[in-house]
Amino acid sequence: MLKIAFFPFIVTLIVIYFAFFAIADIGLDTLQNTTLQIQTQESSIQNGISNVETTNQTYTGYWILDFLLKYSITSWIVGFLVYTIGSFAVLWVSLFIALIIVGFLTPSILSNLQKKYYPNVKLDGYGNVATSIFFLIKNIFIMLLLFIVLTPLYFIPLVNIVAINIPFYYFFHKMLHFDVGSTLLNKTEHEQLKDKYSFSFRMQTLFLYLLSMIPFVALILPVFYIIYLGHNYMNKLGDSN
Repeated sequence: MLKIAFFPFIVTLIVIYFAFFAIADIGLDTLQNTTLQIQTQESSIQNGISNVETTNQTYTGYWILDFLLKYSITSWIVGFLVYTIGSFAVLWVSLFIALIIVGFLTPSILSNLQKKYYPNVKLDGYGNVATSIFFLIKNIFIMLLLFIVLTPLYFIPLVNIVAINIPFYYFFHKMLHFDVGSTLLNKTEHEQLKDKYSFSFRMQTLFLYLLSMIPFVALILPVFYIIYLGHNYMNKLGDSN
């Protein structure tokens, strides 16, 4: 399991590494082709006559960045936005990629778990590549829709912290339970178990999601998320049998 745990970590790092340079390249190209025009006015009084001088300055490409970093307030704002947005983006993207990767490893993980600890539990999964891809696309669409619907809440302090995490938690919860449930159960049994233990399942994934907000944890622990949920599912199946 430790060997498997490092697989999402390594693959996610590679994907983020190449994505970083690709996005940086696009950003620099965009910056080079961007023009910013600043108009300033200076008033003066000479011989009792008020004069207003207007100056137009045009910044292009990297000069825009120089202008923003020229003043302490704009420099602070740029640094804050880059650091904050960049940190959260890397965190959520890494979690997103790790969840997709661990989905391919779930059958192997749960098979080993079942053989070692739950030999009386029969694996009767309904998941396959087609259903997994359809489920992934459907929930990405719903996640993006939630982002749009919750947009007004992003401008309310403190509330925005919860609001911006709701779409990610939704995707996180759905993907983990689909991976585990579709590997262990047929579709009818999976729906019945979700209805019966819906609150318990949500609390489990909420705990795991909060754990994922710790930097770098999301890169290593997804395999252990599957083990944790797999134990919960198989215990419930054992009790029902």
